[in-house]
Amino acid sequence: MSTPPGYFDTLYGASADPWDLAGRWYEQRKYAVTLASLPRRRYRAGFEPGCSVGVLTRQLAARCDRLIAADRVPSAVDNAAARTRDLPNVEVRRLTVPEQWPEDTFDLIVLSELLYYFDDEQLRATLDRAVTGLEPGGTLVTVHWNHPVPEHVRTGPEVATAVAATPELCLLSEVRDTDFTLQILMRRNDDGSAPRSPAQQEGLV
Repeated sequence: MSTPPGYFDTLYGASADPWDLAGRWYEQRKYAVTLASLPRRRYRAGFEPGCSVGVLTRQLAARCDRLIAADRVPSAVDNAAARTRDLPNVEVRRLTVPEQWPEDTFDLIVLSELLYYFDDEQLRATLDRAVTGLEPGGTLVTVHWNHPVPEHVRTGPEVATAVAATPELCLLSEVRDTDFTLQILMRRNDDGSAPRSPAQQEGLV
């Protein structure tokens, strides 16, 4: 079964930033690797569900003309909104995915530390939503903690296996760190072909 909502309510009730996303070097390093792995310099529209307190949100905003960030926990939404208040291109919403999803289409969707909370049904529904909302050639980022946690349904490598099996997506790059697994995937073109890599886009190949 998916991780129950009460788990998150308890965590945020005890701490404004339960995972110390703003302070831990582990998180700072992971965010740096994530941002460096993005295949485009700039994105038109991004979506980051499960944004927590908005630490990664603020960094993603520097690469997006417009960014929607969302979380299901009201205090997390408030903190993320406060953290990005000076950024006019960021909108923070309270949403519970996959049931709630923006109507917009995006060329960047970031699923960071989110998918391991979902059972098989919710995981597939979330990936279906992501594929539907992602423009052809758009970028899907997944990055997840590798180590077993009682409240997690699966580990980072197990998430990566499920994501890679999505036929509408093709894998551009993957980082198999000891502690996390990062995947950069692109939605296939309408004819089923793989989008061009960064080197191909610049005529290097």
